Amino acid sequence: MQPLPHHTLIGAGPVGTLMALLLAARGHAVRLIERRADPRQASAQRGRSINLAMAARGIVALEQARVAVRIAPAMMPMPGRMLHDERGTLQFLRYGQNPQEIIHALSRERLNRILIEAAAECPGVELRFDTRCLDVDVNAGSVALRDDRSGHTYSEDFEVLLGTDGAGSAVRSALLARGYLQAHEQPLDHDYKELTIPADTRHPGGFAFEPQALHIWPRGGFMLIALPNTDSTFTATLFLARRGDSERGEPGFDHLQSQQAVAEFFETQFADAAVAIPDLREQFATNPQSRLGTLYCGRWQVDGRVLLLGDAAHAIVPFHGQGLNCGFEDCRLLDRLLRTRPASDVCERAALFRQFESERRPDTTAIAAMALENYQEMRDTVRSPQFARRQALAAALERRFPGRFIPRYSMVMFHPEIGYAEAQRRGAAQQRVLDALVADGSPPNVETLLEQAQL
Repeated sequence: MQPLPHHTLIGAGPVGTLMALLLAARGHAVRLIERRADPRQASAQRGRSINLAMAARGIVALEQARVAVRIAPAMMPMPGRMLHDERGTLQFLRYGQNPQEIIHALSRERLNRILIEAAAECPGVELRFDTRCLDVDVNAGSVALRDDRSGHTYSEDFEVLLGTDGAGSAVRSALLARGYLQAHEQPLDHDYKELTIPADTRHPGGFAFEPQALHIWPRGGFMLIALPNTDSTFTATLFLARRGDSERGEPGFDHLQSQQAVAEFFETQFADAAVAIPDLREQFATNPQSRLGTLYCGRWQVDGRVLLLGDAAHAIVPFHGQGLNCGFEDCRLLDRLLRTRPASDVCERAALFRQFESERRPDTTAIAAMALENYQEMRDTVRSPQFARRQALAAALERRFPGRFIPRYSMVMFHPEIGYAEAQRRGAAQQRVLDALVADGSPPNVETLLEQAQL
């Protein structure tokens, strides 16, 4: 038998580290390179992460890598959304049909630290931090690196290179510069800013709000969300247009240039959140304002030598809570393909990488579209009484036709056996059924509708 190929991974975030664990479990030697400092020694980077919503697809991948039990204590269950309207009224909307259908809030920094600790225990994994990727020469099979602590620049050979370094991927940038692939980003005209809601000892458990919920302040053209943390804090994120329109009364980040403007905006739009963040003005001035977008990459792999995974290949906006889950699903698929065809030489790997891209691309295209659609739902549609009625009707259909009618949100979040593309197709068919059932007049036969929609 030929020796297993050595893998170099650029990017030791959650996707890169999980992939390293899966490869090491298969007996591959892995070199894991990260430009940032070792998270076990450095303080967490605040204000730019967007806390994670871990769903079934991500949990299945963690189980496959045998680290789910380590992650479980860091996760906060969120069985539904808690809506905060302009009057301060609260409404809880459950996500699924049963107690198992929940999502979990999870700190990105804590997840990454746990995965790094697990990787450090694997003899086949070499961890290298403070090391920046400068260039990738596919033909020569070499990667140019720089030690950021010393400034030393050097090159190393690679057998297989995986780009797992996120939306701002240095590997992808190098491949673009050398003409190996093409890519473009579709920016969103809304930015985000993170804020911390501190623990409040006046409330049970120290949480300022109900801890078992994803909190949403939907305001039509913008929104605030908050996810609970195990230390009784919440990580809140404001999503708002980069530039507002004063004539239409539409606010934007450009309107919040003074501490007074920030305070007035929050007191008007998110009064209960404003009270819960005593240092709101200081946090708003200090924390970065970050951009969002969808990445469309024409090609993810080059000649059986280089492959992009996760956000490096297909970054999406965060509004369906699927960015990390989708990246973890990439790792699961690649691991499955390696199990069926080890790909010990470059020709076999080229075929395997092409198969990976062919199988995966329809699903990543679908979740990118659904994530954009979910922003409209979260910031606006959920406010409508019609939304609650449709949700109740969809739940009733799921109970009456189990396995046949599963709401699109549930397929995405709770059913990893259903691909994103299939969830998108079935979701469109479901919409036609729901439209017919809520239309004026006598509703048609439900069984006939389901057959016509191919559900």
